[in-house]
Amino acid sequence: MSGLGFRKPLGLLALAAGLACLPARAALFEDEEARKAILDLRAKLQQADEAQRGRAEQAQAQLQEQLGPLRRSLLDLNSQIESLRAEIAKLRGQNEQLARDLSETQRKLSDQSQGLEARLRTLEPQKVSLDGREFLVEPEERRQYEAAIGAVRRGEFGEAANSLNAFLKRYGSGGYADSARFWLGNAQYGKRDYKDAIATFKGLIVANPEHPRAAEALLALANCQIELKDVKAARRSLDDLIKAYPGTEAAQAGKERLAALK
Repeated sequence: MSGLGFRKPLGLLALAAGLACLPARAALFEDEEARKAILDLRAKLQQADEAQRGRAEQAQAQLQEQLGPLRRSLLDLNSQIESLRAEIAKLRGQNEQLARDLSETQRKLSDQSQGLEARLRTLEPQKVSLDGREFLVEPEERRQYEAAIGAVRRGEFGEAANSLNAFLKRYGSGGYADSARFWLGNAQYGKRDYKDAIATFKGLIVANPEHPRAAEALLALANCQIELKDVKAARRSLDDLIKAYPGTEAAQAGKERLAALK
């Protein structure tokens, strides 16, 4: 009785111990399942990450493949832009040079036009005022006359006489003719060709007795006659001077010369 009583408690203790171990085993089982679940989850995450990286790499490769032609196109475009800039700069330089050439051409044309006008003016008849008269003369006629008168004023009477004789042969009917005869007579007087001078002065007085220098020509004619000792002719010329051109300086000088002859 006592023995059975002893075993009973022992059986109960063993049962109790077995029951006590059940929660621990269950906990171990649950931890194992959790670890497996975590490992599975990690594996899935890794797979998903690898798949994501693969897709990203594939997308990156596709993007690089697409960007390659774009980069080449961009480089080509930049190259074309630089070429266009260089061409524009070249054209701008050419335009500037053309502008300079045009300006230079216009300047030369203007100079040539002015030069042509100047040359044409030298060929056009020119108005001259001489000895109280106005008339038109050719430029070359004026040049020759002024050159001959210049020789008279320099006292180069031989050259002046030759020039004035040549001038009268060419322009004897021009506006300078009477004045040229007057100065020719003075040049002949200066070189002591008194007879030629008398003929020249007489020609002027007969051709144009109203010429402003006719009185001076008559006085010079009398002087030539005095130089030739032809006093009678000189007195006659001085009398004609005083009567024909009274009140002139030449007439006054003629009176003084006539008084001296007496």
